[in-house]
Amino acid sequence: MDFQFQSLEPFVPSGKDFEGSKQLFQALGFRLAWDAGDYAGFENESCKFILQRYDHEEFAQNLMISVQVSNVQAYRDFILANHIPEKFKIRIGTITQQPYGQEMNLIDIAGVCWHFIQS
Repeated sequence: MDFQFQSLEPFVPSGKDFEGSKQLFQALGFRLAWDAGDYAGFENESCKFILQRYDHEEFAQNLMISVQVSNVQAYRDFILANHIPEKFKIRIGTITQQPYGQEMNLIDIAGVCWHFIQS
């Protein structure tokens, strides 16, 4: 083949609070790479996504994003130490063992389920 896939950057709905969602993802360790008004690009190392000013509850609650992390316990500890669930009124799960690794789930402002996984 004469081409390579270089990245996958899903569009993620913000829910009702676009500005709050932008703040949440920065608090979670993503850098705001660009902001075009109704869309904003976030990244951390090779993980990238586009936050879209879009509020569709049923869609958001059926969207799941998987993010590989080097240490899921350290990441969960970081989130709790910074009181992110309380500040942004989000839910964070415990770490569970799955066939593909250790996993912690986080439900963002819009209702999207983020799976942070340590293989």
